[in-house]
Formats: sequence, C-alpha cells, structure tokens
Amino acid sequence: MKLLVTGGAGFIGSAVVRQAVQAGHEVVNLDALTYAACLDNLASVADSPLYQFEQVDIRDGAAVAACFQKHQPEAVLHLAAESHVDRSIDGPAVFMETNVMGTFHLLQAARTLWEGQGRPEGFRFQHISTDEVYGSLPSDPEVMFTEDTAYDPRSPYSASKAASDHLVRAWGETYGLPVLLTNCSNNYGPYHFPEKLIPVIILNALAGKELPIYGDGSNIRDWLYVEDHADALLTVLQKGTVGRSYNIGGENERTNLQLVETLCAILDRKRPLNSGSYADQITFVTDRPGHDARYAIDPTRIRDELGWRPSVTVEEGLERTVDWYLDNSAWWQALQGRDGVGERLGVKA
Repeated sequence: MKLLVTGGAGFIGSAVVRQAVQAGHEVVNLDALTYAACLDNLASVADSPLYQFEQVDIRDGAAVAACFQKHQPEAVLHLAAESHVDRSIDGPAVFMETNVMGTFHLLQAARTLWEGQGRPEGFRFQHISTDEVYGSLPSDPEVMFTEDTAYDPRSPYSASKAASDHLVRAWGETYGLPVLLTNCSNNYGPYHFPEKLIPVIILNALAGKELPIYGDGSNIRDWLYVEDHADALLTVLQKGTVGRSYNIGGENERTNLQLVETLCAILDRKRPLNSGSYADQITFVTDRPGHDARYAIDPTRIRDELGWRPSVTVEEGLERTVDWYLDNSAWWQALQGRDGVGERLGVKA
C-alpha cells in the first residue's frame, strides 16, 4: 500500500514511517520541518526505495493538493500537528492554523484525489488525535474515556484537535470520504522531542538541574509506548471499520510524581550519582493553567474489534527510553538549542 504520512519527521510520525517501511509499504513523508521535526529520526529508512520525503506545510492548501496529485496515495495517516499544550497557551494562533485549517486542506486534497479516482473502496483517510479532546476525568479508576465520551477540551491545543476531529467526521458524513479516527493517550519513547515531560526529566537529571513537576504531581496520565502506538495505527488502517473511531491507550496510569520517581530510580541504577538520588532534584512548580486532573483510556473497542493490545508496560518502556537517551546524546544535544527548549512555557495565560 502507498501511504502518505503527514508529520512523519515528528516523534509519533517517524515511528509510523519506520514501521510502515519495515512492513513493506511505500511511504511518502509530508512534513514542514518545524521546530519539533527531525529527519534524523528516519535515518534507518532514509535510503529505502520505499521512502520519499516532501517538505510541505499543511497550511498551504495548494502545495498539499499538488503533493496528493503527484504521489496518488492509497491511504493517508494524518499526524502533523502542533501538539505542545504549554506552547498553545502562549501562542494559540498557530495551533488553529495548523491543526484546524491544515486538516481542512488535507481533507480537501484527499477528497479531490479520491473522487477523481472514482471513489476507490480501499482508500482511507486516518486522522490521529488525542484523548485530551475529552477533557478531564475524576480520580475514580472505574471512569475512563470511551469513544462515546462527550468532547470537553480545556486548552487551545485540545480545542484545536477537537475541531479537527469534527472536520474529519463531517467530511466522512457529507462527502462519503472513507475516514478513520484514533484518539491516543500520552506517548513516550525514543526520539521524543526534549520539551515534553519524560525527556525533560531525563535530561535535567543528567545535567544536575531541577526536575520540575507541575502542582503537587497528582495529575494522572495513561502512558503509551510510541512503538506500540505506531503498531496500533497501522492495525486500525488495515482492519478498522470506515467511519469508526478507536481509542488507543497504554493501560498504564501513573501520576506525574510516580512517573518521575520511576525515572529517577532507573537513572540511579544506570547512571548513579556520587551521592544521593536523582529524586533529590525534584521540585514542585506552579501548575499550568487549565491542567486536566486525569486522562484514562478504555481500550475495549480496539481490543475486541481489532485484537490489538499494548505490548510494553510503562516500567519496561521507561527502561528502554532511558537507555535510548543515554545512548543517543548526539541526537538530543543537537535539539537543545531550538526555540523554547529548556524554557518554562505556558505561563502567559
């Protein structure tokens, strides 16, 4: 199958590209190469005859349309997005432009191609979204997000993703475009851009800096290893029912404090300090505005309908992630000078 992957030089997108090429798919990676993109993420497939790269900004409708006509993909996996909540608080406009209008341009280009080809039944437009569109959950472990949970976004980022989800459903209902939607929990793993929580903690710990935790650290997230997520996305693409949405979770709920303490314990074993523990560097900082208390995915649908479950526990995944950052310092050192990395963002509200 010939796939067009948007945002394929990003964290999750590059994992999808790597797995898709390894599975024998032709892949066109459409990416604008904004601050969070890194083509080094794709070094393992860059020379493959199955891989092509197009530097295109999804906010440019004409360029997107031209790319679709040039490559004639059989399926689209749309991952390109502005995704950092703190950045959305400081500068929401680019989130609306990229996540909302960019998705619109992609849908229009996909619709034009699909209709021009005679509406082939096998075509798919798969939109990758987030559990943050559902809002915040109470602490009751029995209460989880399902595909029927009402949308209640709380940040500019999650609002922009909710809007793009609605656009995709509308193009499916109005124009008959064969769409699929997925909403995932928090991803982590190799190649995670160093402004997100887990790489911030690892890299700050190694540098002897404070390990900042918002509020009291009680916020709960469900953690999904990125390679598991990529596998789930390709499963949905190949087996999912058109028009259906699938929640993808890691079945690994942890408070932020628990997560950071686990990372510190792993680092204590793998890169011990001369004295004390990395946990001594933990510092609680002022919470960000609108910080949702808990996210948790009910993965029943994808498990029962498609037979997919995560293969990596959070403990195993964090071990792999720490190992990767310890072994790939050249990768993350090259990114630390990029705009906003290492700064406290999301404080302008």
